[in-house]
Amino acid sequence: MYNFELVKPSTLAEAVAALAGEDAQPLSGGQTLIPSMKARLNAPETLVSLTGIAELKGVSRSGDTLTIGAATTHADVAEQAAADFPGLAALAGQIGDPAVRNRGTIGGSLANNDPSACYPAAALGTGATIVTNTREIAADDYFQGMFTTALEEGEIITAVRFSIPQASAYAKFLQPASRFALTGVFVAQYASGVRVAVTGASENGVFRWAEAEAALSSDFTPDAIAGLSCPADEMIADLHGSAAYRAHLVGVMTRRAVIAAG
Repeated sequence: MYNFELVKPSTLAEAVAALAGEDAQPLSGGQTLIPSMKARLNAPETLVSLTGIAELKGVSRSGDTLTIGAATTHADVAEQAAADFPGLAALAGQIGDPAVRNRGTIGGSLANNDPSACYPAAALGTGATIVTNTREIAADDYFQGMFTTALEEGEIITAVRFSIPQASAYAKFLQPASRFALTGVFVAQYASGVRVAVTGASENGVFRWAEAEAALSSDFTPDAIAGLSCPADEMIADLHGSAAYRAHLVGVMTRRAVIAAG
């Protein structure tokens, strides 16, 4: 590690001001940033901690919308969203291990947009709205590729708004060493149709499987996608699995998610 300045603002306004400084980065759970700093892959001069800002924490429901503060930990999402959005709560409860779940935050995960992270599948799979200190971004516009989002320099995620589905579930094929998703699928059923979002499989990051969405919107059963296959083009291929294997897992995990949602 190396020397850096740690700033701990107590309000969002203070955090925005601190991030306006030269070479400053926000620090939420730090589950990705700190390891990258230890490996000398990232070297900010100033870290601006968001964990002490009360207005960025908590889970609340208004009608059919669940709003989660960006600094809310995975453990708190798993506990506090269970009654209103069990599919999302179950996803949060599968992230990492207890240490990660008690430090990592939903905002940090979405800002980093790791191609194997779980929350991007939930956000894209529900058409969530990413709220920042300056604007609101639809999930379909937010995710722009591996580790790439629509966030601009100095922009902070403040909350995520989820439209609560009629039924939902997340099925994750676990990479046992990292506990990231080798392939994970979030399925959400609404009156307007079904959304299916896949994480961990594509070189382009989280994506929607449109063919499965169309089939499941007509028949929300695992049989509806029995004859479908996800193309292996642009799938991740590494020592944990080939592109064809991950493409196969997309179908398997989608069927499992539909079964769990039902």
